[in-house]
Amino acid sequence: MNGTAQRNIKLTADSTCDMSPEMCEKYGVELIPLHIVYDNESYDDGVNIFPQDILNRYKTDKQLPKTSAVSIGEYMKVFGRYTKEGYSVLHISLGSSISSSHQNSVMAASEFDNVYSVDSQNLSCGQAFIVLKAYDLITTTQLDVSEIAEELKRFAATVRASFVLDSLEFLRAGGRCSTLAMLGANLLNIKPCIEINTSDGSSMTLGRKYRGKFDKVIFEYIREKLSQYSEFDTDRLIIVCSDVSQEMIDEAYRIISDLGIFKEILIFHPGCTITSHCGSGALGIFFATL
Repeated sequence: MNGTAQRNIKLTADSTCDMSPEMCEKYGVELIPLHIVYDNESYDDGVNIFPQDILNRYKTDKQLPKTSAVSIGEYMKVFGRYTKEGYSVLHISLGSSISSSHQNSVMAASEFDNVYSVDSQNLSCGQAFIVLKAYDLITTTQLDVSEIAEELKRFAATVRASFVLDSLEFLRAGGRCSTLAMLGANLLNIKPCIEINTSDGSSMTLGRKYRGKFDKVIFEYIREKLSQYSEFDTDRLIIVCSDVSQEMIDEAYRIISDLGIFKEILIFHPGCTITSHCGSGALGIFFATL
């Protein structure tokens, strides 16, 4: 029996945290799916549509989906099921500046006495970082669920999240950068670093523009990002990668492992929501500082 069950606290999270089914089972987490929409067809992230479906569809017809938030009613259905079973619920949402999911979860939580929604101020593995921290607090402390929620709100601001893209094609196709910018990046062999601002609910900003081949850029990016800080939460670091070679993943893991900073290094792959915005050819690191 996992710690969440022992404490009678149920962890839930938006599907954008990109935790695999195996990880969800290990940590006792239920994911609540965002929606992936093609024209009039709506799918549930990680339930009846998967990242490779999005990449394949873009290759064949150059069509990208839209994404939509979890509704208040959908949250209430999940929260209600667990509260009826005697659980308190701790929900970790996608960053509030990216989606209305967080606000919807807060409104749903307000209908119950023992449901708390925490703004991860992040996306993808940054959100998963908060989920895993919640599990740590549930299983290693005697804090009650409201105290854990407050601690997570403080912790969220310490998570450092960024990733590098091999191509701007998906951002251009989704209207997030111009064709001219994409062509210029391709011509100059520029690989942009996207950084997550955790001070305002996870807005995304453009960081350094690296130049060179993707595999060389990635290793420079990792070393540079980790050199910017002197004190880390050493529990874990997460590498997120989309459609990159196993050799690149292994080398990224080795570089980080050789530093001897982190007790655990996890490998994640983005789900549908993140894939629909960033596409293939992306790698990032997520960690927390003191």
